[in-house]
Amino acid sequence: MTKGIAQARRVGLVVTLFAAGFVCGTLTRRSAEAQLGDVMKKAAESGSLGSVGEMGSAILDMQKNVDGLQKNLDTFKKVKAALGG
Repeated sequence: MTKGIAQARRVGLVVTLFAAGFVCGTLTRRSAEAQLGDVMKKAAESGSLGSVGEMGSAILDMQKNVDGLQKNLDTFKKVKAALGG
């Protein structure tokens, strides 16, 4: 019986450590979007990547515009719901 309890404790410890690591990892996760944007803009300015760097910067700008439009769409949905539509 003690062998089973010891094994259950080990499994519980492993599960607890995994859960703690998972929670800590999700809380400290950082987005790399800002870093990538800076790198692409610097590369476009320096000319080391030329048109590829410009395309990357253009894609990032388009993504920002899409994000803004999505926020506007969410606002319209809230207004529609408030008006009973």
